Amino acid sequence: MKTLLKELCAPFVVAAAIGLAGTGLASAACLDNRQIQEAVSSGEIMSLAQVLSSAGVGSSAEVLNVQVCDEGGRLVYIIGVLTPNGEAQNLVLSAN
Repeated sequence: MKTLLKELCAPFVVAAAIGLAGTGLASAACLDNRQIQEAVSSGEIMSLAQVLSSAGVGSSAEVLNVQVCDEGGRLVYIIGVLTPNGEAQNLVLSAN
């Protein structure tokens, strides 16, 4: 039951975290999945695994959603994660 509740509430919690983060990225230009794959393949940006590893995000954190967006001329990953204790976090990490 606890897992089901976590699965049902997680998107709402992450949406709230994104809205409250105040990063100003809502209007930023974001890449679609094909563009992200091409940018990783060409070496323009790091892969999601590399970014998470370099930021010290453990493998136990559940990734809920991922975007790559332009923030002032630089590409950043916007990653919604659910920590092992059920806390949703919105991470903004450099893609380079």
